[in-house]
Amino acid sequence: MDVNETRLFIESRWDESILPELEAYIRMPALSPHFDAQWAEHGHLDAAVEHIRRWCAERPIAGLKVEVVRLDDRTPVIFMEVPAYRGGSDDRTVLLYGHLDKQPEMEGWDADKGPWKPVRIGDKLYGRGGADDGYAAYASLTAIEALQRQDIAHDRCVILIEACEESGSFDLPPYLDHLEARLGTPELVVCLDSGCGNYDQLWSTTSLRGLVGGVLTVEAMKPTADGSASGVHSGKGSGIVPSTFRILRTLLERIEDPKTGAISLAALQTEIPEERKAQAEATAQILGDVVWQEFPFHESAEPVARGAEALLNRTWRPYLEVVGSDMPTLEGGNVLRGRLRAKLSVRIPPRVDAEAATDALTAALQEDPPFGAHVTFTAEQGADGWDAPPLAPWLEASLQKASRTFFDADAAYVGEGGTIPFMGMLGEKFPEAQFCITGLLGPESNAHGPNEFLHVPCAKRLTMCVSSVLADLAQR
Repeated sequence: MDVNETRLFIESRWDESILPELEAYIRMPALSPHFDAQWAEHGHLDAAVEHIRRWCAERPIAGLKVEVVRLDDRTPVIFMEVPAYRGGSDDRTVLLYGHLDKQPEMEGWDADKGPWKPVRIGDKLYGRGGADDGYAAYASLTAIEALQRQDIAHDRCVILIEACEESGSFDLPPYLDHLEARLGTPELVVCLDSGCGNYDQLWSTTSLRGLVGGVLTVEAMKPTADGSASGVHSGKGSGIVPSTFRILRTLLERIEDPKTGAISLAALQTEIPEERKAQAEATAQILGDVVWQEFPFHESAEPVARGAEALLNRTWRPYLEVVGSDMPTLEGGNVLRGRLRAKLSVRIPPRVDAEAATDALTAALQEDPPFGAHVTFTAEQGADGWDAPPLAPWLEASLQKASRTFFDADAAYVGEGGTIPFMGMLGEKFPEAQFCITGLLGPESNAHGPNEFLHVPCAKRLTMCVSSVLADLAQR
């Protein structure tokens, strides 16, 4: 590989083609189906699919096939195939994965930014979905094209871009079954939907947390005839009718220590492997206070933990967040509400079974409710976490070489607190595969939140690294 030629081509491809395409993609409110139940009627997901498909189909890559695959009542996937090139193996498959669906808008964007408004400021492209994960299809094909331009061998590659990841990838298993013969048996899986500890080196994800959750409903009074929550004058009812907020708080204390946030349910816990503890220590040495300072703490607020313990909290320990409720606004009157609903989200460690965790959560919340209130927990589909298999020596050496070549720094490894359900599915389906899980969601990139951004120089270097790893695999 001519390193300078690789660098110049990928930089120019990003500047002249990928960034304009990403800006147009950011303008599309392609919400994941959990956040837009009428996605088919609204057409935004389909528009994003066609936008990315068109660009991919135009690439001058030998043998490239691009197809939109649709199953009934499922979000579509983009499936691409590239045969082996210049002596690479068609019997050895690389699977490159990404997604194009997005999280909802969320409040709090700066006045000059917005979820559907692409804004370039310095090294950053702001807007929803650019780094999570709209760039994946562009980067994957560009990495392959960079090799073919230099007549460098690569093995057979397939690229799968789904449209349901932000909803837990519930549409994906039928596609994996439907495409099983065309997927083959991947020797290497490259996923570009993860994070990075900084923007200065190549990061590989060693683990991902899973996710369980649902809607907790507390009713102390019967609903009205039309199903609405009952309400009575707070001066008349308080002290007689139990507060639904207090009942909710009591129920949450069954699963969470209110002082520390530690989850008490054994079904949501796992023993942290010694190797992952050592990696957390090494990563904490690299990142220092960035581990917690990347978050916009109030000047008087303190993190739950620092250093390696903070990293382990985020990657190998369960934590609860109330992500929604139907509490009245601040303009609400002095009314005691007979019903309160809260949407709970619990990140669970790798190696914890999401179904068992959901059962334990449901039992803890519903059994023996305070004051005999009517309590229900309606669980959403859970997602298992994922613990990466040990890196093969060739892949570890390849990642190190790529990072030193294109970042001028050693490769680094870190667990992630988020969930990529696809990894668990693929790990179970292809237990012998090697995994290169990486991405652009680094400090302050704020995926799913306001002012989400893609770090452009890191994206370019990451694309170069993927190209280098593909070349190394073909030379084995």
